Amino acid sequence: MLPPTNRLKHRKDFSAVYRKGIRRNSAHFSLRALRKPKSLELNKPTTAEKSVPPTRTGISISLKVSKRAVVRNRIKRQIRAALRELLPRLKFGWDLVIVVRPIAQECNYAEILQELEQLLVEAEVLDGNSRGSIL
Repeated sequence: MLPPTNRLKHRKDFSAVYRKGIRRNSAHFSLRALRKPKSLELNKPTTAEKSVPPTRTGISISLKVSKRAVVRNRIKRQIRAALRELLPRLKFGWDLVIVVRPIAQECNYAEILQELEQLLVEAEVLDGNSRGSIL
């Protein structure tokens, strides 16, 4: 599981990302990303990272991907594992929604990780040169 501070949970948050966010597409996924404004804490001197909220992610997978919950949950687990691996390289202050396409059933973990990394770099949410790139 992702840490609770990195989870997008509420419907209003998902809706805001869909309405206002940017969109990046790949063969198996669609990424929606929305930059959150910095929180204003004027009475406490804090570091830049503490004034910017952490990046939160959510996964949207419909019955069109598979009627079987087992298949949908396996894909979600693999996406969460890939996000956990990429989490240290994510920039602060973003809300992300990963929309899974029906063709994603054919993906293995390495393909999921590679596509998510590529989408996050395209959306400028991931630092592409912090660690050796998988691409």
